[in-house]
Amino acid sequence: MKTTKLSLILAIVAAFFTNCTMNDDTKIQPENAKPIVLKVALQKRIVQDNEFAFDIFKKTITESTEPNVLLSPLSISIALGMTLNGATDETKTGIEKTLKMSGLTLENINDYYQVMQSTLPTIDPTTTLNIANSIWYKTGYPIKSEFITVNKNYFNAEVREMDFSQAWAKDTINNWIARKTNNHIKDMLDQIPGDVVMYLINAVYFKGIWQQPFNTKATKEALFTNNLKNQVKVNMMYQKDTFNYYADEKTQYLDLAYGNNAFCMTIILPSQISSIKEVLETLDVDSWNLNLNKMEEEELEVYLPRFKSKSKFLLNNVLKTMGMGRAFEDRDEFRNMANSDLYISRVLHDTAIEVTEEGTVAAAATIVEMTEKAMFNSIFNANRPFIYIIREKSTGVILFIGKTENIDKF
Repeated sequence: MKTTKLSLILAIVAAFFTNCTMNDDTKIQPENAKPIVLKVALQKRIVQDNEFAFDIFKKTITESTEPNVLLSPLSISIALGMTLNGATDETKTGIEKTLKMSGLTLENINDYYQVMQSTLPTIDPTTTLNIANSIWYKTGYPIKSEFITVNKNYFNAEVREMDFSQAWAKDTINNWIARKTNNHIKDMLDQIPGDVVMYLINAVYFKGIWQQPFNTKATKEALFTNNLKNQVKVNMMYQKDTFNYYADEKTQYLDLAYGNNAFCMTIILPSQISSIKEVLETLDVDSWNLNLNKMEEEELEVYLPRFKSKSKFLLNNVLKTMGMGRAFEDRDEFRNMANSDLYISRVLHDTAIEVTEEGTVAAAATIVEMTEKAMFNSIFNANRPFIYIIREKSTGVILFIGKTENIDKF
């Protein structure tokens, strides 16, 4: 009996020291993720959503003067997908055009968003992906129950009635966004204008651990040539391993996988004879899919700078150029949302990302701000600068025209 106990103790001790002396690089890889199986209609919607992603990315770069641009097309797409359910007539058509939707029913579209939001966060247990939606509307505003129901059922949207005139209203919405993005997106909403009646909001938070992490000891200071051709110092990460890779004379494509290989970061690096601008000119869904299909496993030495970035955009002009112009006008074409003349006053989009030796943390939020057309009343109070004209009525001839910006008592 004593011999048996002693043997067991020695075996446990031996196992302990064996584990302690294992190579630090030894890591049990999780089993590869099983693919998400989609119906044919939803597979078509994936292609369309990617077309939207490249289009809005390139148009935002054209619109912006910032050297770093970061968007979450998924977040923007979901927020506008919620809004679509309230749109009618040409405004609805414009949103569908902007999001590249064609050949799909509204039910197909809502099914797509529901499937994406239910499957993406669960496909990799080692990766955190949170997607949250909410609708906030002004106290007493007659929002249609059908619009609320479809957004609750398909988008799992939280719906709250709120007195927007209160000082705490803006902070309450901002705190919701901060919580859902793990405090990476803060103070996004700057103000609540008096004529705003509703906010439709999406928030996305992603945290992925590299399948093959970079060793922090291998990170060294190095030079990075920026967009102005100036060399700046960065912390350059390094590792040598086997990666999914493709290269031609203009670009290199590299996959850095997270967790169980469900998610990855694909880096597109222009060659020495090319540029970001040239790559963007030919980057679309077809070229993207073509190059992804050419990628093969290859042993590489990879250098990647540690970096973090934040972006903040007002997307009104970009979305107008993509086909959503009517949504920003007083057209009374959100009748499925409410029986009043609504229009989109602002689409705000904030993003943040950090890439380190361990992995990636990224967050995004999109706010669609709905405003009610101003209602005129019978009061005329000339208590501010005004213009005046003296004319002859029958002929219309103007005798005098002037403006008054200041008045002295007399």
